[in-house]
Amino acid sequence: MKRREFIKLGAGLGAAAASLPRLSPAAAQAKVVFKASDVQPAGYPTVVATENFGNKLAAATGGRLSVEMFAASVLGGEKETIEQTQIGALQVLRVSVGALGPIVDDINVINMPFLFKSKAHAEKMMDGEIGQQLLDRVNANGNAGLMALCWMNSGARSVYNTKRPVKSIDDLKGLKIRVIGNPIFIDMMNALGGNGIAMGYDQVFSALQTGVIDGAENNPPSYVFSNHYTAAKYYSLTEHLIIPEVLVFSKKAWTALSPDDQNLIRKFAREAQFEERELWNKYEQLAMDKAKAAGCEIIEIADKTPFQNAVKPVWDKYGPKYQDMIQRIQALA
Repeated sequence: MKRREFIKLGAGLGAAAASLPRLSPAAAQAKVVFKASDVQPAGYPTVVATENFGNKLAAATGGRLSVEMFAASVLGGEKETIEQTQIGALQVLRVSVGALGPIVDDINVINMPFLFKSKAHAEKMMDGEIGQQLLDRVNANGNAGLMALCWMNSGARSVYNTKRPVKSIDDLKGLKIRVIGNPIFIDMMNALGGNGIAMGYDQVFSALQTGVIDGAENNPPSYVFSNHYTAAKYYSLTEHLIIPEVLVFSKKAWTALSPDDQNLIRKFAREAQFEERELWNKYEQLAMDKAKAAGCEIIEIADKTPFQNAVKPVWDKYGPKYQDMIQRIQALA
């Protein structure tokens, strides 16, 4: 089914459902298959963790509730699938906080460059009180139409390109670098001396091949397992962003669930948060090994201070409204 047809069908089904009479208790036990989407390919940690989440849900409900995964951007990029989830055409979505930030401004704080000192620091935020409060802010946002279930790791993002090794901030000057379509990231890349180009993740590989962009920035598994490494041989460990992912549920679908089913979904989502982390750590190492074996140049950045100093205008522009949350997050380290 084509993406446009899928969206129209989902919208049509939602309208039709609104006009139906209330289900009888027997009919309410009918099997429901939740459609899930991820831009990453089959076998990717977030995809596997979501599939496992669905398998647990099916086992616990005797097959009454289950999840069907559509991986590898089959149903569209993150922007399109967020929209589909908001209208109820999709029920489960793994999405980057980078793409979610423009929709729920409260969560945009996590998109500040060099906010986290390490991946362990980010995990401490995800697992604790602050992490839950940020998820709750997504849920409380009346315009988002989403229920945030849990966090998922996505490592640290670094710059890769087709032109030259980026060993210092001067080497970034003039390079057209793809970023997620979030004003913070565009301003960040421009502050670093590059030319930030907002583009959907599903378009990056062809854009690298054709020279529409010179490079992009992402974590090692995304760099490798979406084949970007075959076009962009220079991967520089700038680690300028550590932005988690979020597993969300359509609020339209959520409100139709019983409290017991909602609690089951929350329980298995929390388990998925930690399962995905274990999968991620292994996958990240596998990606780095594969990139090195393919002859990619992995560039260590001995001193990230010039990069951190360069993004001060971004902090001056966006930081003040998040100041209280920034202080709380930084106090965790």
